[in-house]
Amino acid sequence: MLFVQWAGFLLFWLSFSTAFTLHENVTEDLQWGAYRPGLYFGLRPRLPQSLLTGLIWFGTQNYQSLAKTRHACDQGDGLDTYTWTTFDPRQGGVQVLRDSPNNVEITTELLKVPGGQHGGSWAARVKGKPIDPAYPSRISTIFYVGLEGLGGIDLITDEDEHGIDGPIEFSGATPDLDEFTIRIVDGFDNRALTTGPHSEVFADRLGKSHFVGLRVDPGQVWTAKEFIMQSLLKRAGPIAEQYRQAEHAPDPSFVLQLPDETVTASNLFAVQKLFDGEFEFDVFFESSSASQKLDSSTIDHGIAALLSSFNHRFEAHFPTPESFAVSDYEGLQTFSKAITSNLLGGVGYFYGNSIVDQGFAYEWDQEDEDGYEDEDEIHEDHKGARITEPRALLTATPSRSFFPRGFYWDEGFHLLHIGEWDNDLSLEILKDWINLIDENGWVAREQILGDEARSRVPPEFQTQVPTFANPPTLTMAVTAFIDRLKARNDGPSAVDLGMDYGMGSAQIPFTDFMGSPQVGNTYLSYDKGLDFLRSIYVPLKRHYDWFRRTQRGQIKQYGRRARSRTEAYRWRGRSETHVLTSGMDDYPRGPPHAGELHLDLISWMGFFTRTMRGIAEFIGEAEDAESFREIEKAVIDNIDDLHWDEDAQMYCDVGVNGDDESEHVCHKGYLSLFPFMLSLLPPDSPHLGPILDLLQDPNHLWSPHGIRSLSASHLEFGQGENYWKGPIWIQMNYMVLSSLYKTYAVAEGPYQERAKGIYGELRKNVVENVYREYQRTGYVWEQYDALTGEGRRSHPFTGWTSLITLIISEKY
Repeated sequence: MLFVQWAGFLLFWLSFSTAFTLHENVTEDLQWGAYRPGLYFGLRPRLPQSLLTGLIWFGTQNYQSLAKTRHACDQGDGLDTYTWTTFDPRQGGVQVLRDSPNNVEITTELLKVPGGQHGGSWAARVKGKPIDPAYPSRISTIFYVGLEGLGGIDLITDEDEHGIDGPIEFSGATPDLDEFTIRIVDGFDNRALTTGPHSEVFADRLGKSHFVGLRVDPGQVWTAKEFIMQSLLKRAGPIAEQYRQAEHAPDPSFVLQLPDETVTASNLFAVQKLFDGEFEFDVFFESSSASQKLDSSTIDHGIAALLSSFNHRFEAHFPTPESFAVSDYEGLQTFSKAITSNLLGGVGYFYGNSIVDQGFAYEWDQEDEDGYEDEDEIHEDHKGARITEPRALLTATPSRSFFPRGFYWDEGFHLLHIGEWDNDLSLEILKDWINLIDENGWVAREQILGDEARSRVPPEFQTQVPTFANPPTLTMAVTAFIDRLKARNDGPSAVDLGMDYGMGSAQIPFTDFMGSPQVGNTYLSYDKGLDFLRSIYVPLKRHYDWFRRTQRGQIKQYGRRARSRTEAYRWRGRSETHVLTSGMDDYPRGPPHAGELHLDLISWMGFFTRTMRGIAEFIGEAEDAESFREIEKAVIDNIDDLHWDEDAQMYCDVGVNGDDESEHVCHKGYLSLFPFMLSLLPPDSPHLGPILDLLQDPNHLWSPHGIRSLSASHLEFGQGENYWKGPIWIQMNYMVLSSLYKTYAVAEGPYQERAKGIYGELRKNVVENVYREYQRTGYVWEQYDALTGEGRRSHPFTGWTSLITLIISEKY
């Protein structure tokens, strides 16, 4: 029986002739996707000004349910959970949305069907059922399609002012997608409410699909919900007014309907269906260049094959060790699959302009002698906020509800996880970020591209400044890629390349569950991998040089002594209370001063330099490699010379006191660990012992839930904004675990056994707490309470918190 099922699975996928073949264009099967992650279910191609789709739903149990209309992910909606339980960017996935306020659990299924020359076709199924069958579950769904740019869409099905029975079909064409059709088809067992007060008045419209076709400004298609709901309310208002004095009002499902009309040259169409109880409908997008006709059996068989494919592949890539001591082993596996799926399902495509102010600077950033142009030297034309030319970006997003856009310092962590699943996808994302590096070497730390992305950002955070940096975590993704490339090609070892203390060097087999080495691994061939590294080397080096030029700190002043007279760094763009550019926004620092030096930034620059050396050596740039080697040594020397405080026995920031003298600014927390977390500290360093002492002390950073961001004994612990003043962050715990696992627990030295013990206990604490909170709340969180371990702030936060999968499977 098992053989028969397996054979059926193989035959199904073989029917898609290109599903598991090596594409000449590795992006073809990545063209369509759930690339509108800020919506509960929104599809689009990876093309600017193209087709957009979205799903809206609301309850019709009463008229008040209209206030609980769902479309964009919002923590205020109060959903119990929404999660991709399975998602592969090349194949599709399954998402479950539990909406107790509307008493419905909606499942969305997406299946990508490769074929043709325009990104293939896709099929989607939307189905729902009551969460509590004892109570009504009457749901109105609205599925819409809109066109932003050139081309057109037409309703092919004959219009009827009372609605449409049966399937609804659209045809369309754009320059990039060519010709296509979209069909929306009901399931067999759907039912709508057809009885109740005044039902005879509405009889001609009950049990049918309703529609509207609107013409909106192409730049406003992303606001489809507002236009569609206005159209619905415009029709419903006069009808409701007729029954204002009636003893019994008609059921909301009789009144809250789209008007069944279109205008000439409509570029936004919406189809509404009203259900009583369980429901199901399918949406088919068929590219004219693809030969396969899609129907419900495509989804039936395709989703079953997708689930089998995903589960086998997941177990190969992210195994859950049976030795891991958890009471709910299968539950932990399911959880790990879900957060990986949510990271992958949270990848979005953004296109548009951004806001940049080249002339902005705080007063303490205007006093540099060499770092960058003084504000007075900036041309008048460049002062003030300006709109840039539009740019495109494929990026994972930290949180679909709260941060549905690209973040520089989050992305490096995202790509560690994505790269383990699909190497080529991680490089596609990395390449888009590299393409954002401007001629000066700068890339904005937040990518707020276009009006849709800007609509989710407070105005004070929308403007980006070309002297402001962010932790250069993209280098972690590059290092991880080089390690995968070496593992696949039996090339030089990490030690040979001098990158044995780098991030992400796990050795894994790069084949999918069927033994095919091709899916997502095109660039793991030596030649293609080498070509890719060469293609990013020049812009990445320009970016590196920008960091060294614009973020340089002062050494000669204030009586400072260091072996290198050049390697010291300071974050630009800090305020009195925040250093947003560091990523650790409200972490305690000294008073702002042009002479301060920041430990975390010099540590990042050490890691960045090590990465550049590794690339240079791999692609044969020997002269550059030697230069990077010298800079790396100078950075590591200066970390000790400038930042180690012998009295406090810890690494610290450096400030300038009221007497204009250099002094250490020491706050025990994540900052103190950076040379250790980035494996810049040699395993035999005399400073390693004090760092492990700090790490393991429950009065300071150690907790049963993970490493705290600030010492529990610090005066500011848990105070004020309390963003980085105690709460536990998973990406920082991942860095601690990675350094222990790959460096300090394996390299011979006086602290090796201690490092092993800390690693095992910390890993257990972090995994169990994140999983426990997921079970309790239905979400993974941006951070976790420093005392209780409870999830805090934005959720779902399936960006870097999804690193928990790598921690479970020990992929560092």
